[in-house]
Amino acid sequence: MNWLNKVQQFSQQLRDSLTLSGLAGDSARWWPWVSGLLSVYVLSALTLGILWSQTPDEFDVRINAREHMARHEQQPVPGSAVTASLMKVIGTLLDKPGGYLHNDITPPGVFLDNMPNWEYGALIQSRDLARALRETLSRSQSQSKEDVDLTLAEPRINFQANSWALPASESEYRDAYRYLDAYLARLPLRDENGSQFYARADNLSSWLSMVEKRLGSLSQRLSASVGQRRINTDLAGDPNAVSATQAPGEMEVRTPWSEIDDVFYEARGAAWAILHFLRAAEVDFADVLAKKNAQVSLQQIIRELESTQSTVWSPMILNGSGFGLFANHSLVMASYISRANAALIDLRELLAQG
Repeated sequence: MNWLNKVQQFSQQLRDSLTLSGLAGDSARWWPWVSGLLSVYVLSALTLGILWSQTPDEFDVRINAREHMARHEQQPVPGSAVTASLMKVIGTLLDKPGGYLHNDITPPGVFLDNMPNWEYGALIQSRDLARALRETLSRSQSQSKEDVDLTLAEPRINFQANSWALPASESEYRDAYRYLDAYLARLPLRDENGSQFYARADNLSSWLSMVEKRLGSLSQRLSASVGQRRINTDLAGDPNAVSATQAPGEMEVRTPWSEIDDVFYEARGAAWAILHFLRAAEVDFADVLAKKNAQVSLQQIIRELESTQSTVWSPMILNGSGFGLFANHSLVMASYISRANAALIDLRELLAQG
């Protein structure tokens, strides 16, 4: 409701300025028109804000891969599902209703916070996958040559998320999309111009280790919505471990009430992106998963992440106590993400077995 207060303040300031300039009498004739225009603007901004805050639908990763490869007159190959899914997520951030809102400086985007945080969660996961593509998934070993298009795509998707000009975040992300598309187009080629994607267990495990850390962090931040007394386990397991600065052995961790919905929607956006990336990995790493008998483990992770995308029927994110009268949406989201994270650890152990 902050933007409604700002409109009211603007209207009052306009009346005061007219009074001071001696135009108060004349304003009586046209003030109803100004009030009407302001009302139309406020209603329009409110309507757009509601429409732009709707989270995007899920998509079929197999169909998406076929469509992207068809544009290059090619058939899907290992790596096409993962790469095409990454491109689809980036394209969704840029082309959904309202476009990319995280860097908006004009109404109504500047007054929205749920969707920008959702975008940021999906963006972080896209950055992790782009990094994994560049460093491991497209390389056969540590000293192999990096793919030229991925070396250009990865830094661009890591461009700051809130830049609105010179350059705008959107322009950098569109460049990343184009370089990823160039890499995808070269995947089926078998000459010196072709690109590579190595669907190996160690490559998959390397990327999943990044996802594991992201999910663990989100779970902790979501759980802190009600406040917790936590024991410091930073140096646990190593008697000789030291840290740069001393930290108390026990601390109170609580997410500020004004940031609870921000963390919730960031986690929801991150889970939406990971959900599609894992579905794509299920396609591209099908043989590896079958050999390790790990398909069911991956499917269970996907099932948990699907639950994070259930409709939120409440008009606002509730923050009831753990066993209180009212719901706590953050704790429900944390439950799904924690279970997905635990299953992810089991999956990586399966992939490490011979």
